[in-house]
Amino acid sequence: MDLSVVIVNWNTKNLLLQCLESLCQMVKGTEMEVFVVDNGSTDGSVVAAKAKFPEVTFIQNQTNLGFARANNQALGLAKGKYLLLLNPDTQVKEGAVERLISFMDAHPEAGGAGAQLLNSDGSKQNSIANFPSLATELLNKRLLRWLFPKAYPGKERNYREPIEVDSVIGACMIVRREAIGQVGLLDEDYFLFLEETDWCYRMKKAGWKIYHVPQAQIYHFQGKGVEIEKKRAKVEYHCSRYRFFKKNRGSLQWSILLIGSVIKLIVELFMMGIACLFTFFAVKKWKKRLSIYAYLTWWHLRGCPKGMGLKPIK
Repeated sequence: MDLSVVIVNWNTKNLLLQCLESLCQMVKGTEMEVFVVDNGSTDGSVVAAKAKFPEVTFIQNQTNLGFARANNQALGLAKGKYLLLLNPDTQVKEGAVERLISFMDAHPEAGGAGAQLLNSDGSKQNSIANFPSLATELLNKRLLRWLFPKAYPGKERNYREPIEVDSVIGACMIVRREAIGQVGLLDEDYFLFLEETDWCYRMKKAGWKIYHVPQAQIYHFQGKGVEIEKKRAKVEYHCSRYRFFKKNRGSLQWSILLIGSVIKLIVELFMMGIACLFTFFAVKKWKKRLSIYAYLTWWHLRGCPKGMGLKPIK
């Protein structure tokens, strides 16, 4: 078996069907198995996908178990030489998967690699992620990529050849079975966000390399799976940041991040509030940002309680 594809779905029925259709149409000459792990969807995702793609293996969870735990369910059953994590809000372009496999075949030192993610209009998304640091989390990431392009690679530069990076975005990430055997599965303490970053961090510590392969291109309809729960998703992102720092950066940096995040949020809340007042709350995107900043600030001031993110409380 060349490849095992793992897709974790949560209430993205139409996108999931499009994703599976693109795999069937665009991946050729590759012996492949596909797993769909459904995290308690209520939109008929599984019924629709089973009817159209009976060859796919489905794992149905009664509740939302999170991205890491759901992926691990399928990774434990997968038989492929390589394992591909793929978001349901993606569509693969012709040759993309084959290019990732060919790259991994030609680079035995690669523990994992990621594709170039594209918006629906063909423009590039950020597909590379630096390991979280105080600089990346408290300063402007776009500014860092502009000022220090070698240290902080991103979509602003055109890469003609694969490059070694810290981490890749898990919307499309291929991983070598041997690397997983050495470092283990995804850390299930992450519910959503940064699971793949932590995975890459562990792989690099174990001596593997991580690459961005720009020739492999994937459409990514970014964030559609959490759009309806954007405030709660932002809370989960902050939870994952704090988890990464506690685990990999130590208590001092974690404390600085927490204090710095609160200060940054209060400043952003104040500035966005002023902007909304001056425009009489006429700009919808500014009102949404104000609402998100207020929610995140309130969550922090309450001591970051459970239950305000996407993770269900037992």
